[in-house]
Amino acid sequence: MLNTKGLEALRAFVETGSVTQASVRLNRTQPQVGRLLANLEEEVGFTLFHRSKKRLSLTPDGWSFYRQVDRHLASQESLQKLAGRLKSRQNHHVRVLTAPHLSNSIVNDALAIMAQRSEQFSASVDSRVRLDIETWVGQENFDLGITVLPLDNPLLEVEPFISVNVVAAMNAENPLASKSVITADDLSGASLIALHPRSVVRQSLTRLIADLETPPLIRFETTNGILACQLAARGLGVAISDPFIATSSEVPLVLRPFEPAITLDYGFIFPIWQERSKTVIELAALIREHAHQRIATIESGYPAR
Repeated sequence: MLNTKGLEALRAFVETGSVTQASVRLNRTQPQVGRLLANLEEEVGFTLFHRSKKRLSLTPDGWSFYRQVDRHLASQESLQKLAGRLKSRQNHHVRVLTAPHLSNSIVNDALAIMAQRSEQFSASVDSRVRLDIETWVGQENFDLGITVLPLDNPLLEVEPFISVNVVAAMNAENPLASKSVITADDLSGASLIALHPRSVVRQSLTRLIADLETPPLIRFETTNGILACQLAARGLGVAISDPFIATSSEVPLVLRPFEPAITLDYGFIFPIWQERSKTVIELAALIREHAHQRIATIESGYPAR
């Protein structure tokens, strides 16, 4: 097994750029760090460093080796932190998996409230797009996930918490902005900013507009719902959007209800192999509350029919 001190010396050398700075970080002398690096090179059995005028730089093999070392040490440190939390029975940390637009629209506010309520509260938030969900839920360690349903995974407990209807998002100068409701028929011949064909919204919309005599004009297509809304704000067309995405795009948009309704169900996901902590339960309740408040605010801005 490779000497951990040698691996730590390698990481410190790469991150600081010199043996001198690495020795400061590790609280060792330069000769000690130099010996650790030399011993590591001898242990692995291949050349880690170029040596030129007493200066070290990594070889291509050295860079490949360093990347693995960095991941190994990070994983080791994560285990040490977990052990520390378990030892002290600390249940105030929550690992959250969510889509980026949900972080901006409902999760961040809930995290801020949790932080105000308890100085012990902490969280790690990892963002994943919906199209990759089937992959990442089986590979990540998390306490609370938030995603669009359906999701069928025997290792997860799914708890729906809100159903929302998609909206039509557009620039204020768009001719359709004068309408109180946008229908599928209104999209006939209109410029439409389309989402990826695999997206839930795109698939539902495709079925609704399939029989239009004049189909929408699709000049722009994107896998990113926020980008679709930003393009709509530039006057490039109408985006049929998840309301959470539309309100997290941070651009001026006119939002209108879309009919026939396309409904998206959101749910919490929990790993079945671990018990939910009180902190996880409290955070989920706050996210649920903020989600309903956000939708109520959106709907209150619709014009009277």
